[in-house]
Amino acid sequence: MRHHPAAVAMALALAAVSASAAEDKPTPSAKELLAASKPAEWRTPDPANLLYMQLPAGRVVIELAPGFTPLHAQNIRTLAREHYFDGLSINRVQDNFVAQWDDPESDGDHPDPAKLKPLGKAKQTLPPEYTRAIDAKQPWMPLPDGDVYAPEVGFSEGFPAARDPATGREWLTHCYGMVGVARDIAPDSGNGSSLYAVIGQSPRALDRNLAIAGRVLEGMPLLSGLPRGPAPMGFYAKAEQRVPILSVRLASELPPAQRTDIQVLRTDSPTFAALVEARRNRRDAFYKNPAGKVSLCSIDIPVRDGGKPAAP
Repeated sequence: MRHHPAAVAMALALAAVSASAAEDKPTPSAKELLAASKPAEWRTPDPANLLYMQLPAGRVVIELAPGFTPLHAQNIRTLAREHYFDGLSINRVQDNFVAQWDDPESDGDHPDPAKLKPLGKAKQTLPPEYTRAIDAKQPWMPLPDGDVYAPEVGFSEGFPAARDPATGREWLTHCYGMVGVARDIAPDSGNGSSLYAVIGQSPRALDRNLAIAGRVLEGMPLLSGLPRGPAPMGFYAKAEQRVPILSVRLASELPPAQRTDIQVLRTDSPTFAALVEARRNRRDAFYKNPAGKVSLCSIDIPVRDGGKPAAP
């Protein structure tokens, strides 16, 4: 199998940091590594792929993943342009699982179609985009430590992902902060009008059973810190408990002055490789025994605001 040049660079960076750990030297901190990063190692997300969800407590920034779920990304853009989400709410917050937002009239076993908010030009059903063919043109940054749920795991296009070379398929994974598309039993019933963010443990058993639309880049505390719903599955028992959604807009529809200045560390960069290896073999005054391994969902992809280094 031909290796992408960026993957080779990552392997070399991993080996270099491993050698440092083997010499019993303290590993560099995330803050130190990010401070030494180069401008070219950071990317500015496409404004057409950024959603701003405005809650009473602040803005949640979500980056869509059209490379993995193009049909869902397009439908969500349509819903945002038509202001579908405005006035809806976060109706479900299940402890150690997800926060979900949609039309509250859609919840329950038998919703009344007459009461549902119209989808406008968005599609009612979409083919399930649970996996895609492995894209050899995209960098694949593998983790060397294996995985319970997939033959291979790593990062692709800036998202945590998994793949199976035997089937030629790859998919995004349910790590903390990932945004998925809720659905009913029918595989084509998830159209993007109901979304959820992972706020607790990583429910990887959902991988390849639901489409993942993207990832929260900023504002996770506004979702993970919400009161848990008392009803089964974390639903709020009363309408007044729901968290209203003031608006959802595409960044591309707003003037630059109203956009969030945000950058994401490239997952095919030497600095990201060094961060991964430092996490695998952390050694400092507190950590005397490096784990030597790390799981996919334990790796945070750094984000920074206004060009300033991200917090560790």
